[in-house]
Amino acid sequence: MQSPHNPKQNYLLAALPAAELEALSAHLELVPLPLGHMLYEPGSQLQHAYFPTSSIVSLHYVTESGASAETAGVGNEGLVGVSLFMGGDTTPSSAVVQTAGHAYRLERRVLLQEFKRGEVMQRLLLRYTQALITQMAQTGVCNRHHSVEQQLCRWLLLTLDRLPTNELIMTQELVASMLGVRREGITEAAGNLQRAGFISYRRGHIAVLDRGGLEHRVCECYAVVKDEFARLLPYAEALESGSQHTA
Repeated sequence: MQSPHNPKQNYLLAALPAAELEALSAHLELVPLPLGHMLYEPGSQLQHAYFPTSSIVSLHYVTESGASAETAGVGNEGLVGVSLFMGGDTTPSSAVVQTAGHAYRLERRVLLQEFKRGEVMQRLLLRYTQALITQMAQTGVCNRHHSVEQQLCRWLLLTLDRLPTNELIMTQELVASMLGVRREGITEAAGNLQRAGFISYRRGHIAVLDRGGLEHRVCECYAVVKDEFARLLPYAEALESGSQHTA
């Protein structure tokens, strides 16, 4: 029976030329990522990079008072652990599994070796990092200037883009923690979206019934992030072409 798991389920890995992916595959370890599992803590030395396939990882910061907010999410479009090849090794934020699933884990040594070769992997990782920075910056702008309902729409749409289903297993408390707002704000915003027929909510489950409705209500931040990822990471075709031209 063919395994349901494949490195190409992660878009960054799928964008690698066949020969590069084949060479890397021997070092990729498939690991389950259960809900709530912490991949790294603030200030800790990262030992692995993670390429999610069916999981979503939240990068967030916890203040001294215990309040927290998500700065970015990482799903099958990217990887967790950019500080490994950017030279910082540690970050003041943490990475926690938001949606359970799987990822391919790669040792720090191997990632650095591939990055320093300066071929397609390096260009992919640098472009992905720029797109990730855009997501973080736009999250900050959105949290400061847009309504809780708009923030919730943005978060739901970005999450949906990383999932094969329209249903999220997520409590309102966890969503509030991700957005850095009070639970009452999420309850009101989710209620508005449910009355409009855009979502259906029952304890711990959010089903999106009308994606177009969410896209109509969301602020421009969702499109800014999505467009930047599309601009920087057309993935396989453009990058493989560029590799052939510079060979």
